[in-house]
Amino acid sequence: VHSNGQALDELVGAGCVNRVEAAYCGNGRFAPTCICFKRKWGNGEILVEDYTNYQMALRFLAGSMGVPFLPPRSSLGSDVLYEQGFDEAIRAGDPVIPSQKVAVMDDPFAEPGTKADRLVLVPAVNPDVTVIHAQKADVHGYTAMEGLTFSDAEQVKAARKVIVTCEEIVDSQIFKDRPEAVNIPGFCVDAVVEVPFGAYPTACYRYYDYDPAFLDRYKGMAADPDAFCGYVEEYIKNTRDHDGFMEKALAGKSATALLADPGKGYSVNIRRKP
Repeated sequence: VHSNGQALDELVGAGCVNRVEAAYCGNGRFAPTCICFKRKWGNGEILVEDYTNYQMALRFLAGSMGVPFLPPRSSLGSDVLYEQGFDEAIRAGDPVIPSQKVAVMDDPFAEPGTKADRLVLVPAVNPDVTVIHAQKADVHGYTAMEGLTFSDAEQVKAARKVIVTCEEIVDSQIFKDRPEAVNIPGFCVDAVVEVPFGAYPTACYRYYDYDPAFLDRYKGMAADPDAFCGYVEEYIKNTRDHDGFMEKALAGKSATALLADPGKGYSVNIRRKP
């Protein structure tokens, strides 16, 4: 599983995941630690193989290119090379997991008689399913992501199946008029689902911001296993849909305060410094 911080924490906490390949895991300013993730990893209830952020981005890029690996220098001189989360038995029994975490080799194009640079070969990732949230998409799957896209497009292109959720489904003419706005071509996408506030309780650039009150409340519930079980029952299993989840999470408050300022792209109503 590769996931954003909030979704990963919920999946791990609910016992849906027991093996994770990851780089950074967190929720940024308002809930900096994946509480369930940290607890279960510390208790040995899940196995985690960690890479640098750059390595993980290149693994998705390799998957999107259809090549088995890419050769950066990232992590040379660090324990990231040697600390493995999966043993040989797990690797041998699961074709999805690479046969080794990384491989190190000399630059094959080095001049004869010179000391060759060392390279770290990171294996490609090809997810079975990628679910990604964006600002706009059309019915054909052409998708526009605004703001920082990180390795989102590469994750989509590397996946076997792709589901795009979006704030709004727009007329295709918008993308015909501005083709440069499209990050994800329609042929990569298997399904498009319009889900306003689909990234809540986290943020969607130019639409809305994080909900710090709910994330702080979630942090308290996730810290206690019994309280987290109650959270799963109340907010997930006994909730009709995403609108129902938001209704419970907002606890009678309006989401208006979270709406993004047109000029800044994020809410100006949220206190960001202690």
